[in-house]
Amino acid sequence: MNKYAIQLAFAYMGVIIGGGFASGQEVLQFFTGYGVASIAGTVLAGLLFAFLGGQIARISTQLQAQSHKDVLASLFGRHAGGIMDILLTFFLFGVGVAMLAGTGALFKQQFGLSPVIGGLFMTALVVLTLCLNVKRIIDLVSLATPLLMVLVLVITTYALFTSNAEMDSLLALSEKQETVAPHWALGAILYASFNIAVGFPMLAVISGRSKDVKTTMLGGLLGGVGLGLLILLLNISLFSNLNQLQGAELPTLMLASRLSPIVGILMTVSIICMIYSTAVGMFFAFSARFSRPETGRFRVLSLLSCSIGLLLSFFGFTKLIGTVYPLLGYLGLLLIAAIGVSWFRSRSGRAAAVTDNA
Repeated sequence: MNKYAIQLAFAYMGVIIGGGFASGQEVLQFFTGYGVASIAGTVLAGLLFAFLGGQIARISTQLQAQSHKDVLASLFGRHAGGIMDILLTFFLFGVGVAMLAGTGALFKQQFGLSPVIGGLFMTALVVLTLCLNVKRIIDLVSLATPLLMVLVLVITTYALFTSNAEMDSLLALSEKQETVAPHWALGAILYASFNIAVGFPMLAVISGRSKDVKTTMLGGLLGGVGLGLLILLLNISLFSNLNQLQGAELPTLMLASRLSPIVGILMTVSIICMIYSTAVGMFFAFSARFSRPETGRFRVLSLLSCSIGLLLSFFGFTKLIGTVYPLLGYLGLLLIAAIGVSWFRSRSGRAAAVTDNA
């Protein structure tokens, strides 16, 4: 199988997964709380990620997109695309700041260190990464994903074999779990909507650097399928151990630590890697919006944006993310609708071409 397609798939997964997924908190709220129906939710989300990933890759490759604004202009038109571009650029920066703040919180909880140290550590990593060329960035971002996949498989197996709760008890606990929507299908759509808005800019830039539409589409599809499988496995792990996870802020870390202190440490490293992947993706896309990657201006802008983001993370900026994330979800719904229209038009165009040739 094409190596670039696999790298693109892992990069796509790595940017979307982020710290919220790796910690288990997102899956708990968007899926697990719906009980057995959560399995259908994970399948729906996986199908959406695969379809959207493949279509974003197709459009970006055909346009040879230099940044996400090229794709937005194609999907929405020049004026509406410009508005979407401004909104998305703002949200990208907000998510990047949340990742820096999340590292600080993790360092404080797990190591007893000041959040400042965690924020500085992640900021330094992100800036150094953004100073590399795009291929190296893709390599580094995609490296973190296989580690998380292995850990999720280990934790899922452990969770299933050690679960000691009856199904009725687990279902009762799931009903008490806070969820983001009144129905499992809406929860799955909202999850895909929010996360595709997060992953779209990075995927657009990566796909735009290739001229092989089939390869990039395959990468997008594989990444979506991989995301669906990871969500499904993690959801099963959390559901089967709901009786042990009440009030846990980092449920996957709790499960991993119970399995073994070493696995707990590996999961901590994995969460940091996922935060790193998302932070790199967000600040890369943000800087690429204003300057061409691999240029001196791009590196200066990356350093400046990361430094400002670090300062904002210290002043409690993450509290604003509580309002930014839902708004990003609505933006994602518009993006999904536009991608669907583009897909329909491309199929109609091919059908018309076949008819004319006949």
